Amino acid sequence: MEEAHVGVFAISVAADMASMQVQNLRVYERRGLVSPGRTPGGTRRYSHNDVARLVRIGELLAEGLNLAGIEKVLALEEEVARLRLLISVR
Repeated sequence: MEEAHVGVFAISVAADMASMQVQNLRVYERRGLVSPGRTPGGTRRYSHNDVARLVRIGELLAEGLNLAGIEKVLALEEEVARLRLLISVR
């Protein structure tokens, strides 16, 4: 199986996997909510981690959060994960 952070999916495939419209993925990228990899030609390539993040964004949107709120929630979730990892290493 491929590494979860390696970009393998085209934008249309990632959008289908996350049940979103392609133009939404472009908005989320512009807002910094997701950062897909790029091929040498500039084509976006989404990883399994990117798709999971898009699914999480969809969940938060369904809960009524706006993009600014989602940005804060995702940052806090990343911080919690980082701290948990730090604690488990000790």
